Amino acid sequence: MIIVIRRDARDEDVLPLMEHLRGRGLILQEIVGESTRMIGLAGDTSSLPEETLLSHRCVEKVTRIQEPYKLVGRKFHPEDSVVDVAGKKIGGGYFSVIAGPCSVESEEQILSIAREVKDSGAGFLRGGAFKPRTSPYAFMGLGLDGLELLKIAKQKTGLPIVTEIMSSEHLDAFAQDVDVIQIGARNMQNFTLLREVGALKKTVLLKRGMSSTLDELLMAAEYLAAAGTSQIIFCERGIRTFETATRNTLDISAVPVLKSKSHLPVVVDPSHATGYWQLVSSMSLAAVAAGADGLIIEVHNRPEAALCDGAQSITPIVFHQLMGKIAQVRAAI
Repeated sequence: MIIVIRRDARDEDVLPLMEHLRGRGLILQEIVGESTRMIGLAGDTSSLPEETLLSHRCVEKVTRIQEPYKLVGRKFHPEDSVVDVAGKKIGGGYFSVIAGPCSVESEEQILSIAREVKDSGAGFLRGGAFKPRTSPYAFMGLGLDGLELLKIAKQKTGLPIVTEIMSSEHLDAFAQDVDVIQIGARNMQNFTLLREVGALKKTVLLKRGMSSTLDELLMAAEYLAAAGTSQIIFCERGIRTFETATRNTLDISAVPVLKSKSHLPVVVDPSHATGYWQLVSSMSLAAVAAGADGLIIEVHNRPEAALCDGAQSITPIVFHQLMGKIAQVRAAI
């Protein structure tokens, strides 16, 4: 529901209305434009009669929104949101690349890659401390030790950290040490974890589930927003289809569709989407051309010896070349 406030309304009339609505358990989002002022309501508004709201002298019009994703939808927030992490911005015209290894393996490895991707223009460092794997016998990351190595890399390079949380037992550590908390594809609909991470009010990178619709992704983001965070980044990382030529099927159309439905920024992960390093560059450029606000790319200095997903990791040299091509495509569009 959206309440349009009269142009001549005074704050002393509007503020009591807002307090009354909060008292009903609703989440309020004030939208102020050059010539308009609106209040967006999220929550159960079914028992809130429009006639009652219109009886307030400050209310001009009341509109009910059909989409279930109120806080992350464009009707509540028509302007693009800009996510700002330590001065690094994504969305609203700002573009940034998140780069690093699939998994943190050693201090030497993460430091070397962090320095190389920063020199090539990456704005964020990605690296898995906890790794969800299909096989229980596969390498599952260094855990909290890996997080400590990411912190060292951040101290040495200044790059903000992006890493995936797997369990609520690590909430305190992530709240303190991680700049962007990643919710992976397997946890996109782990609603308990979404609420707990959202309550931290930190920046969240939300990956699309491998079999999830875009509306389901939007509703997962709504869980985060309703819990308290407004700093959310969508990530398209490929979906499961009948095709076996690639690891997943990269849904490039997700970029313009999400941007039409939501004000939140959208990044693309061509590494997990394709599964092959030879396809990462072309799919990165396609994502940029489609209007993505950023990319998350796996880079490893020795892909052939990587403990996780070496086949989809590009080398620092290839990454450097790709960053130059990205700049050309962005200039062209």
